[in-house]
Amino acid sequence: MTESTPVDWELARTLAYRAGLSATGGAEQIPLGEADGRTLAEPLRTLTDLPAFPTSSIDGWAVRGAAPWRPVGRVLAGGAPEPLTEDGTCVEIATGAMVPDHTTALIRVEDSVTGADGRVSGEPRTGPVPDGRLPGEEARLGEELFPAGTPVDPAVIGVAATCGYESLSVYPVPRAALLVFGDELLTSGVPGAGRVRDSLGPQVPSWLRRYGATIGTVTGPVKDTLTAHVDAIRSALDTADLICTTGGTMNGPVDHLHPALAELGATYLVNTVAVRPGFPMLLARVPGPDGRPRFLAGLPGNPQSAVIALVTLVAPLLAGLRGRALPPLPTVTAGSDVAGRGDFTHLALAALDPTGRTATPVGHVGSAMLRGLANAHGFVVNRPGTRTTAGDPVPFLPLPLTPGERP
Repeated sequence: MTESTPVDWELARTLAYRAGLSATGGAEQIPLGEADGRTLAEPLRTLTDLPAFPTSSIDGWAVRGAAPWRPVGRVLAGGAPEPLTEDGTCVEIATGAMVPDHTTALIRVEDSVTGADGRVSGEPRTGPVPDGRLPGEEARLGEELFPAGTPVDPAVIGVAATCGYESLSVYPVPRAALLVFGDELLTSGVPGAGRVRDSLGPQVPSWLRRYGATIGTVTGPVKDTLTAHVDAIRSALDTADLICTTGGTMNGPVDHLHPALAELGATYLVNTVAVRPGFPMLLARVPGPDGRPRFLAGLPGNPQSAVIALVTLVAPLLAGLRGRALPPLPTVTAGSDVAGRGDFTHLALAALDPTGRTATPVGHVGSAMLRGLANAHGFVVNRPGTRTTAGDPVPFLPLPLTPGERP
């Protein structure tokens, strides 16, 4: 199974997403204060009308009938007032307070005058912004506010609290582990004498977090033997929903990933993708010790290629595992020409201008380089058989520049 026709890049993303979505875990209830960044597992519906009662938006007077009005009490926020039973009466009312039954108008305090006899006169304001809110003005009891799959952010938490929720039903956070392959790698110090410094072990966990996973173990460098590879993968299967490996995706003399997957009974979901840089990469389903399948993403050893494997296979997989939609690629204007790569999709590292509308390719973009990646906001996507000329509209694949920014 190590020989395979490369899968179209867009199809590979779709296959990874569908695989994750089919394996989304069951819902769990968590307190509102812990829900930021999670995903709704069921629709959020109102538990009451919003607002639940007629509410004053001003400090002033709730009046009945024509002026002048005789004050008969005061209503503060949190109180349940008695109805206004007579024309010509009013109550002082505070912002957020419940409006008494039979109120015919609300008068702002700054628009009112209190006479020597204690009676109040004034005129209600007219215009697009009312001085009070009616029950159900924002939403009705049982109305769906957000569907399942909605990312939870502070605003969603605030709406849920307004509705009366103490907790939310959300999907679990996928758990990830990282295995770094390669005896030639240094984990500290300056590279030299035929050995290179591992840059993927330190950075891949941060990418995984930004795509919504929690990170368990980071192991490596794993010895370049089949036994060591199988043992490392088996150990990670105990706790991880997703295992990412770096290096070993080819078929060289010390590339043991494919034989290890065969020994573990894995099934390939994607085995090589028609994309440059980033070739080869893979995504497999691996039986877990409890019978529940896990996923393994094989990232190339070259750093930029590994990141392209992350955005191609891992990001869509995690979006699916989190129960989220796979967002469409935005369109930007190419700031300069971008060469094609024949039958392969070309992902060209690019930086956005301050408007976010124009993307210009950056330098230092070899498969083994990271300098260009550090100066980029994402990738211009050149589809197979095409090239991009400056000024052309072109799809853009953003990098998650802040934790949780993208699914």
